[in-house]
Amino acid sequence: MRLLLVEDDATVAAFVRKGLAQEGFVVDHVGDGVGGLAAASSAPYDAAVIDVMLPGMDGLALIDELRKRRIRLPVIILSAKQSVAERVEGLQAGGDDYLTKPFAFSELLARIQALIRRATNAPEPSGITVGDLHIDLRARSVTLAGRRITLQPREYALLEYLARNAGRVVSKTMIIEHVWDYSFDPHTNIVESRICRLREKLADTGAPMIHTVRGMGYVLRADD
Repeated sequence: MRLLLVEDDATVAAFVRKGLAQEGFVVDHVGDGVGGLAAASSAPYDAAVIDVMLPGMDGLALIDELRKRRIRLPVIILSAKQSVAERVEGLQAGGDDYLTKPFAFSELLARIQALIRRATNAPEPSGITVGDLHIDLRARSVTLAGRRITLQPREYALLEYLARNAGRVVSKTMIIEHVWDYSFDPHTNIVESRICRLREKLADTGAPMIHTVRGMGYVLRADD
């Protein structure tokens, strides 16, 4: 999942970004409203976390402009303002949820997950199964034919992304954008390298489950 964080407080931004990265999210951080508008208008995001008090363009103006441009990005508003009137103003501006500062990271995470579930009109599954491969999304653990597979955080994020798109070809660009937090570099071989390591760790009887579709990308599917 790829999120946009628009927050001018460097301490809060670092706290949120680190926590979400540990949960497997890719987070793009922008420190002002104008930059936030540009980012949201030019890249696909699953959700955004936007602070109210921002330089250049405040958070409510940013959200209002997103809605005027028909960008239906799910938004959680962060604010130190706690009155009912201020929360109502934020929701009326086009925000989908409102969280006051200071906040517990666990609550922010739960709200983001709930927001994404509502946006996709689907409940968040507790696990994903593709053939003999099972991913426990809550425990962030992987088993293959009942055998536990130990993965590094980025390997897990890559496998989860492939599993969420099982049977569908995803390009190298799509993988970079959803699993790493920097712009696509056509010369990097990081995707090929991690795919190779995943294949080694998932190696079992039969053919590999991660297939290369030449000129297009990769697809995870159960092999007969």
